[in-house]
Amino acid sequence: MPTLDWIGKKAVVDYHKKVPFNLLISDHELSIGDPGSGNLLIQGDNLVALKALLPYYAGQVKCIYIDPPYNTGNEKWEYNDAVNSPEMREWLGNVVKGEMEDLSRHDKWLCMMYPRLTLLRELLSEDGAIFISIDDNEIGHLRLLMNEIFGANNFVTTIIWQKIYTIKNSARHFSEMHDYVIVYAFNKNKWIRNLLPRTEEHDKDYQNPDNDPHGPWISNALQSRNYYSKGIYSITCPSGRIIKGPPAGTYWRLSEENFWELAKTGKVWWGAGGNGIPRIKRYKKDAKQGVVPSTIWFYKEVGTNSDAKTYLRRIIGDVEMFTTPKPVELIKRILQISTDKDSLILDSFAGTGTTAHATISLNHEDEGSRRFILVEMDAHVSQNITAERIRRALKGYTYTNSQDKSTKIEGFGGGFTYCRIGDSLFDEKGNIRPKVKFADLAAHIFFTETGGPLPTGVIEDDPLLGSYNGIAIYLLYNGILGDKRPQGGNVLTRAVLAGLPPHDGPKVIYGTSCRIGVERLKRENIIFRQIPYAVKED
Repeated sequence: MPTLDWIGKKAVVDYHKKVPFNLLISDHELSIGDPGSGNLLIQGDNLVALKALLPYYAGQVKCIYIDPPYNTGNEKWEYNDAVNSPEMREWLGNVVKGEMEDLSRHDKWLCMMYPRLTLLRELLSEDGAIFISIDDNEIGHLRLLMNEIFGANNFVTTIIWQKIYTIKNSARHFSEMHDYVIVYAFNKNKWIRNLLPRTEEHDKDYQNPDNDPHGPWISNALQSRNYYSKGIYSITCPSGRIIKGPPAGTYWRLSEENFWELAKTGKVWWGAGGNGIPRIKRYKKDAKQGVVPSTIWFYKEVGTNSDAKTYLRRIIGDVEMFTTPKPVELIKRILQISTDKDSLILDSFAGTGTTAHATISLNHEDEGSRRFILVEMDAHVSQNITAERIRRALKGYTYTNSQDKSTKIEGFGGGFTYCRIGDSLFDEKGNIRPKVKFADLAAHIFFTETGGPLPTGVIEDDPLLGSYNGIAIYLLYNGILGDKRPQGGNVLTRAVLAGLPPHDGPKVIYGTSCRIGVERLKRENIIFRQIPYAVKED
């Protein structure tokens, strides 16, 4: 399989393993509604944020949508699209070091994307898919990058989205009117796309000119170019006209016996006067309840950049720093195709928050309970645009149109939690920081042991975190003594062991020290791991 190479690749291929696990700290002043809603907006470097999410959400995300920088080279607007911001230059300097000055903007973009895509794949569920917006600047590189990380066999399709509907006469060569959305599944054999909802447009051609008791219908030609051994016979129309056979070079789709069986039940249309070439009726009542999605999405169906900008301006005012926001209908279509009503959705290049708005809107339409996780690096954007948009979508807002008429838009209801990235779990000496809580360490330990998130329902005074492949995992930490925590705190003693929730099988127990002999541990089928030394940092 062809692979892609670039300056700095060796430094970033395994870089995601070096990213420390950081804590996520909620900001109650910027959050609204129920903190248990499951909706998160995280402000901070998305590489660090994605690593921080792994212990809680690895393998749980059904749909990922990202709209990364297109790498157009445009540095003249505030929300930089050239992968050349001070933060990115600093990161690249720390990672690729001496090769930094040799990087082209394409090298920089690939260095930025590789570890982020690797972590996104770890968060994706086995039946999930990732959708990525991109244009011609990087689509070739992105396809090869995705083939390497997700596997070429998991490529699903490339969607063409008509983002503009007017031709730019100032274009030097061609007037660009589309972007791409490339789609990869975690496992293509397990990913099942949904049908899109039927609309009035899909049903407009169904009519019932002959008052058929089966209801409105459309008709398909009886003839086909595909060879069919039983597809050559004469037909006598109700008017008495004899059709000697199908048109030259074609065959009737049905055998003579099956054709007349349909005709007896009125499921054949003979045309006005009963004298035309017969056609087979297809009834509206028998049509699929949804529509198979296509790979070309027109602006009338999912909107344009201009529509999105107008809508965004209506919600939060001046948004000139965003020249190409994505419309809600575009993201909503992605969610309709790729999520269930209770799915988890992730967008690690959140920008204006369209993914959150689309999730909230779709939940309102189909009574779903989808949850979103968004990550936005820029603090100003995160607080004043992304969070504010989500807040107004939930609570409602009022806008004034060009005729100075005020219109009130009702909110959809619900809540979200605003988070910042806190300290890493470990200090520079490899010790667990004192401020790390039981729940944070429990999630980290369970993830590093199993590769999956901590089971729901684990409480702070219960040392049994859960089991994986028949192995129970316990944590003795902070010396917190609850109803279920045995006396002895962080130290594994005989008394503590006797008080642990039972498990019939192997056990892994984390604690600060162990006072049980090696032979007893073997008899009890226990592996003891000492905190902090045995706690993995990656």
